[in-house]
Amino acid sequence: MHSFHRRLVLGLCQVLLVAAVVFTPVHAALQPLKVYFFDVGQADCILIRTPNSRNILIDAGTNESAERVLSYLTAQKISRLDLVIATHPHEDHIGGMDAVIQKYSINQISMPKAATNTRTFESLLLAIKAKGLKITTARAGLSFDLDPALKLELVAPNRESYENLNDYSAVLRIVYGRTAFLFAGDAGFTSEREMLRAGYDLRSDVLKVGHHGSNSSTATGFLRVVGPSYAVISVGAGNDYGHPGKSTLKRLNKAGIKVLRTDQAGTIIFTSDGNTVHYKAGE
Repeated sequence: MHSFHRRLVLGLCQVLLVAAVVFTPVHAALQPLKVYFFDVGQADCILIRTPNSRNILIDAGTNESAERVLSYLTAQKISRLDLVIATHPHEDHIGGMDAVIQKYSINQISMPKAATNTRTFESLLLAIKAKGLKITTARAGLSFDLDPALKLELVAPNRESYENLNDYSAVLRIVYGRTAFLFAGDAGFTSEREMLRAGYDLRSDVLKVGHHGSNSSTATGFLRVVGPSYAVISVGAGNDYGHPGKSTLKRLNKAGIKVLRTDQAGTIIFTSDGNTVHYKAGE
């Protein structure tokens, strides 16, 4: 090969290599992970929008807040939900879920093997049946193949039977690049200890604090392993339960974690580019 042609080929190869290095990260940076902690009072409702435009809903508020949940989803121009997780069958987590299922196309729904004899739970089961959906049992180790950019895995519940319904909570960890989120449902000390004993990687930048910040969740040891920079507490102003508990807030503050509360900040939105996370509140 003539020296001129050889230099030309080498030059083209260098240009292509530089282009690959320069443009690939920029493209990836344009695909954020967005997590919405909706303000639904003394209840939970979280929407996750993945880098490849998949939609995940964790819980759906109370019966009373059902219209608010639907309004939030409408505002985000949601047309379908690829995954719905009912963390456990308490009314403040599944109250609005029957309305969500009735309105939207649902690809998959996951719930733990826990039941109550309430009308709210019955309404949820009837809505699931009417849509012809099959329930995927939520249990530790279950992963969801929704988006190649993400790792989605349940780290709880780790048993089939608990005395406290809260400990059945499906706890989801999402990893996007170098960032991670942990959604603790209403998991208490018992479930937290089991997650630690099971040896799951729990490290996360953002922790959705268990059980609205009650004093029976978010133990020091659990918090140390998770090591979040941010803690989000979904809670209603002036609630009758004294949530969030003073001792939980003390543990969070002692660990130097930024605490965000829906009763103070309204809806809280986190965005991750795979390298860092940032938030805005009051939406």
